[in-house]
Amino acid sequence: MTSILVTGANRGIGLCLCQQLKARGAQVIAVCRSASAELNELDVRVESGIDLQKDDSARELSRRLDGARLDTLILNAGILRTDRLESVDSQSIREQLEVNALAPLRMVQALVGNMKRPDKIALITSRMGSLGDNSSGGYYGYRMSKAALNMAGVSLAHDLRAREVAVTILHPGFVRTEMTGGNGQIEPDESARMLLARIDALSLATSGRFWHANGEQLPW
Repeated sequence: MTSILVTGANRGIGLCLCQQLKARGAQVIAVCRSASAELNELDVRVESGIDLQKDDSARELSRRLDGARLDTLILNAGILRTDRLESVDSQSIREQLEVNALAPLRMVQALVGNMKRPDKIALITSRMGSLGDNSSGGYYGYRMSKAALNMAGVSLAHDLRAREVAVTILHPGFVRTEMTGGNGQIEPDESARMLLARIDALSLATSGRFWHANGEQLPW
C-alpha cells in the first residue's frame, strides 16, 4: 500500500487531498497543528500538534514516525498575510518565510531517510512566487516566501536525483479556501484532483519544474 504524508491536512486543499488519497486506497499520514472534525472522521493516521513555525517540528514528526516507510511527501501547509509597501511588517514576513519556505525544507531534511527508491516530493507553492508572472506587486511576504520555496524545490530536485526522488513544484490554482477568504476560481476538491494528476505524472525526467495544477508549465 502506498504511504503518503500530507501537511496542512486539516482543511482546504490538504483535507481534500487526504480524502481523495484515502478513496484511492493509500495509507495517509495527515499532519497538522490542530485536527479538524472533518479530518478526524476520515479514519487516517493524524499527527496533530506539529507547529511548522517551530524549528523542532520536523524532528518531532520524524520521531513519531519512527522510520515508517514513506512513498510521497505532499508539503501543502502555508500561510498568507496581505500586505502592501505601506504596511510591510517584518515579523509577518518572517512568519511566512518560516512556514512557507523553511518548514518544507526542514520536513524533507528530516523525512528523506524514510523514503526509498523511486519516490516523490510535491511542494505546494504559488504562482505568486514567480518573478516573471508578477504583474501587480504587493504581497511582499507571501511572494518572497513562495519564491524561496520554488528555489528550494529546484535545489532539492538536483540533490535528490541520485536517490531517485523526484520533486515537483505546484501552483494549486486560485482556490476558494479560508486562506483566500472564500475567493477564488475553483473549489478545493477540484484543485486536489488536478494536483494529484500532476504528482501521478511526475518522474525524474520532469523533476524540478514549476507547474500549474492544470498542467501548464509556469515561468520562474
